[in-house]
Amino acid sequence: MGLNIAVCIKSVPDPNDYDKITIDMRTKTITRTGIPTIVNPADKSALEAALQVKEKYGGKVVVFCMAPPEAKSELYEAMAMGADEAVLLSDRAFAGADTLATSYTLAQGIKQNGAFDLVFTGTESADGATAQVPSQLAEWLGIAHLWNVKEFAFNNDREIQAKVKLDNAVGEYVIKLPALLAVAREANKPRYTSAMGVMKARKKPLAVLGKTELKADESLLGQQGSPTWPGDIAIPSMARKGQQLTGTPEEIAVQIFTKLRAAGINLVSKGGIG
Repeated sequence: MGLNIAVCIKSVPDPNDYDKITIDMRTKTITRTGIPTIVNPADKSALEAALQVKEKYGGKVVVFCMAPPEAKSELYEAMAMGADEAVLLSDRAFAGADTLATSYTLAQGIKQNGAFDLVFTGTESADGATAQVPSQLAEWLGIAHLWNVKEFAFNNDREIQAKVKLDNAVGEYVIKLPALLAVAREANKPRYTSAMGVMKARKKPLAVLGKTELKADESLLGQQGSPTWPGDIAIPSMARKGQQLTGTPEEIAVQIFTKLRAAGINLVSKGGIG
């Protein structure tokens, strides 16, 4: 079949270093300087889905990422997993982008690299968790999309049948190519990189594109192109206060229920306390 496949990934702060993250209260943005980053975990499921399609039907997988120059390491990891090429969209003009400006920039990057049959994304990022970019990206590209895809198969070379995880059910849909699929985390188990894959990745093409190369409308880029912004940010207190309860097990149970109710948590007990 030979499909051209695009995969969008995001560079996110490593969860092991969340305690090092600070907030710029003036700009209401995360200060990422010096924080180790990784490939957004949900996006690895998208990449795995793309690689499986390539292995079965042939074609090429190109990975796109909008991020600072340091994100090259995430793109090399994606190529070590099996992607053929990578494109880093990096420019100071992209800074401060909300999901709409981010999706526009990704769409421009994809368009600059020719026609794609399939675009894969994760469902949401580990840091923002808005889940808005996949649908916005599909809209900019002018293609159909499905979100939270748990499995899919080709009916023919231009049509896919997919199962989508809904709140309390699973929906079945048919979608024609070109299309975007936002892949659910549980859809697959992303492969590990190998030493050979890491060595091969360094020899694969990695392009860096800025606003000039994208031929983008600057009014739609970065903070200037972002119609949404955080109204306020509050950092929750993580302090813990230990309390020791005494008495019989029954008395302690009553004390626990009383404290939970005082905290606004209503519980129902078969034993009559609720």
